[in-house]
Amino acid sequence: MKRFFKTLSVFALIFAVGIFSSIAYGFMELPNEYHVASGSVPSVEMPIFSADTEEISAEENGEYELNVSAFGLFPVKTAKVTVTQRRYVTVGGDIFGIRLYTQGVLVVGCDDVQTNQGLVNPAQRAGLKKGDIILKINGSAVSRNNDIASAVEKSNGETIELLVKRGDSNKTVTLLPARSTSDGKLKAGLWVRDSSAGIGTMTFYDKKTGVFAGLGHAVCDVDTGERLIISGGDAVNACVKGCYKGTQGTPGELCGVFTHGEIGGLYENCDKGIYGSYITLPSSKEFPVALPDEVKEGKAQIISTVDDNGPKYYDIEITKIYSKSEQQRNMVVKVTDKELLEKTGGIVQGMSGSPIVQNGMLVGAVTHVFISDPTQGYAIFAKNMLDTADGLAKESLDKAS
Repeated sequence: MKRFFKTLSVFALIFAVGIFSSIAYGFMELPNEYHVASGSVPSVEMPIFSADTEEISAEENGEYELNVSAFGLFPVKTAKVTVTQRRYVTVGGDIFGIRLYTQGVLVVGCDDVQTNQGLVNPAQRAGLKKGDIILKINGSAVSRNNDIASAVEKSNGETIELLVKRGDSNKTVTLLPARSTSDGKLKAGLWVRDSSAGIGTMTFYDKKTGVFAGLGHAVCDVDTGERLIISGGDAVNACVKGCYKGTQGTPGELCGVFTHGEIGGLYENCDKGIYGSYITLPSSKEFPVALPDEVKEGKAQIISTVDDNGPKYYDIEITKIYSKSEQQRNMVVKVTDKELLEKTGGIVQGMSGSPIVQNGMLVGAVTHVFISDPTQGYAIFAKNMLDTADGLAKESLDKAS
């Protein structure tokens, strides 16, 4: 009898430890917050854990608490659930041309000037650096490259004052032009850029706000690698004329050219993509936008234009989802479609912004390719891009009022 009770005690201890470990594991691993669309209820997708959702009114927007238990008996934690209205957008997949105009002019390099006193570098002496943005010269706004040359020539060799943006702060510097012995002209020793151009893929258009979004990442300067701060830009029609296939160590690229006609205007270049407004509204199909909690690892499709046949669906797999939904790189995707692999080798430059569709919803957009493996790349949640579009629309509305 003693042996029986001893054995029973051991089993009871093991059972208690198992229950305690399960509760502790669930407390650590289960989310503290769920986000669902109206009409849906949160799903606890971990074995042995469940939540009572029978009394929940899924149609109401707002917040409520969700009690999660182990084995349906042992309380684990209480999570907050946020319910939002389901959003719908017109999904893209078309190639478009991008023309951006910088805010001020971007410094992409400094150069020596040969003078009667030898080599001098006026830009370096003034403390200018690669990546600086020159906003004003002697109090006048700068918008084009020739504004610099004109101001330097008119200086008569006297100092000029530059308002420069560096990072998140502005500073004023004084530059003394140098007269070149090669042509007798005054020079600042600066290489600057006032615009950029390229192609990308349209992700979606939101009829509610009038904003379209593409790329899923920022357009960066080719020399500095910094995000271009823009004063505006144009979205124009474009077509694909060919493709350089991606290989291990060498990213591929769509060969696109601008064609006649503008699509709309561009007014924001941020880490979550390019944003603007259409001139003529597209007539593509609308899709519901998935919340980050609704995106799952597994099969999905991208909509991309990689030849002159227009947008087409290609098979991919979402292989990893990152928990921090606010970051730019939210997913890892892998191209599995044989036709796309044959044409491009996987993800190539120009495909950034390609919409990702899963379970009938827009879940994200392709953003980057892995240099070491062009069949794989990063993607951003569509909800993150939509939130950015909403913020821009609100800013525009506030300015108008």
